[in-house]
Amino acid sequence: MTTTPDSSTPRSSPVLLSQGCLDALHHLKEKRDVNTTVLRLEDDTLTAETEANWTHDELLLALPPAEPRLVVHELSFATPTGARRHELLLILWTPPHAAAQEEAYTAAYTTLKDTLTDIRVHLIARHHDQLTHPRLVRLAG
Repeated sequence: MTTTPDSSTPRSSPVLLSQGCLDALHHLKEKRDVNTTVLRLEDDTLTAETEANWTHDELLLALPPAEPRLVVHELSFATPTGARRHELLLILWTPPHAAAQEEAYTAAYTTLKDTLTDIRVHLIARHHDQLTHPRLVRLAG
C-alpha cells in the first residue's frame, strides 16, 4: 500500500543529505561488506543511522516498529534460470504509528529517488508483509 502526502501542505524546507549519508550510500555501492544503509531524518537532514551487511530477516528485525526510516538495500536473489542477481532497492518504511513523521520522510524519499537515479525499484511499506523476500524479488524482476 502506498500513500502520498497531502499536496495542499507544502514542506517549508528542502531535505538535505548529510556528508555521512552521502558517504554511506557511496560505501554501499562500492564495497562488498555493506548491503544495507538505514537513514533517518534529523531536522531536515538525512543522516546515516546504520551501515550493515544484513540478511533479509535481519533487515526486517532492524526496522523500528513506530518510526519511519529510509533504507537502501541490495537484494540478492536467483532468477528462475538460476542466475544470481543483485538489485538496489529504495524503501520508505512508514509503520502505522509513524503518521506524524510521514510527510517529512516522504519528502526525503522523493529527494533520494531524484538523487539515486540508478536505483529503479522504489517502494513504500507500512507492514513487514509488504517486504517479504518473494515480493521484493518480483519487484526487482
